[in-house]
Amino acid sequence: MRKILHPILKVLAILVIRKYKPKIVAITGSVGKTSAKEAIFSVLKSKYRARRNIKNYNNEIGLPLTVLRIRKSGGRNIFRWIYIFWYIFKILLIKDKDYPEVLILEMGADKRGDIKYLTSIAKPDIAVLTAIGHSHIEFFGSIENIVKEKTSILGKLDKDDWAIINRDDTNLAPAIEKCKSKLKTFGQSEDAEVRISNIKITQRGGEYGTSFKLHYNGAEVPMFLPTVLGWQHAQAAATAAAVALSMGMNLVDVGEALAKYRTARGRTNLILGVKGSYIIDDTYNSSPQSSKAALEILAQIPTKGRRIAVFGDMLELGKVSETAHRAVGKKLFELGIEYLFVVGERSRDIARGAKEAGMSEDKIYHFPYTMEAGVFLQGRLKSDDIVLIKGSRGAKMEQVVYEIMAKPWLADDLLVGPVSK
Repeated sequence: MRKILHPILKVLAILVIRKYKPKIVAITGSVGKTSAKEAIFSVLKSKYRARRNIKNYNNEIGLPLTVLRIRKSGGRNIFRWIYIFWYIFKILLIKDKDYPEVLILEMGADKRGDIKYLTSIAKPDIAVLTAIGHSHIEFFGSIENIVKEKTSILGKLDKDDWAIINRDDTNLAPAIEKCKSKLKTFGQSEDAEVRISNIKITQRGGEYGTSFKLHYNGAEVPMFLPTVLGWQHAQAAATAAAVALSMGMNLVDVGEALAKYRTARGRTNLILGVKGSYIIDDTYNSSPQSSKAALEILAQIPTKGRRIAVFGDMLELGKVSETAHRAVGKKLFELGIEYLFVVGERSRDIARGAKEAGMSEDKIYHFPYTMEAGVFLQGRLKSDDIVLIKGSRGAKMEQVVYEIMAKPWLADDLLVGPVSK
């Protein structure tokens, strides 16, 4: 059925774009895409009718559905697909005055040719490159192949279009040098046009969040993002600012809009835990790069309690899987995290890495199943403990979050996936 749907949805999405002519902001990279997308959406919706992909709608079916304003795929339901196609033909025949002026499209690429296919549906006016990492390296074979695939999006830009590129990522330096379109860079580097500095995880009014300074063209705006934790969200804010500035918005308006930014589910979301503990829910996905970044967040949060990391497997790492898992364990010990819980087989290598680095064996726990880990942890948490929970999507680590949430009845609103209740 997918083979039939792909070309049909592609043609219909192209027709809708031709009819409504929205400005298209395309986002790709190995990590940071979704946070960037949410930050860009937070800013642009303050001035434009804007729409972005929801959930994981960043592939051959999800992206056209976003363009077509369909919030839910038909799946295997033929009647749902009949309704979807009826709606599509309706907006093609009768102009929809509420159709978005801007489409913010995350473009996932887990194999060669994905960017070419997705940009053939929605040619970008603005292309955003977040950062390059090891995600999907099992399918690409090397970092060089990942860089080649992700940066191929720049070849779709005309000379008056905009490229928005992470200045901090050395893998993207050649792309910056070779860029033939208009260009804005972002990051913590002194060379970045849109720069962030003084990034801290702090408390204001009893609420944890991330504070930083946003710099552009000699101007400086102090920022605080409540309930959002970590430098990567400051980076997402800089990305959004670069996009908005390229579209003519000013820095003050950008700063005001960013104050309302909230990250997507399962991406370093702060959730209240049982017994006065706190949970950093980072369960949407995992990579070596994002796991180390999450550990740095855990280490930086001021607390009188203990810092506990709960990791599930990191998937799709191919030959580097064991080495990558062990490196996360080593990093965890170096940052002084007190306790480590691992769930699954691959994550045993995180435990091995931590133990080899010097972590005491009596502070490391292994569980085969998420529910078992969550129930065990629930009975041992204390006030002000902070628990980081992270793993690849296939590990379904949100079950651990559910077991230790202070308000489990909010699971459907807060967690990234369904859980066993």
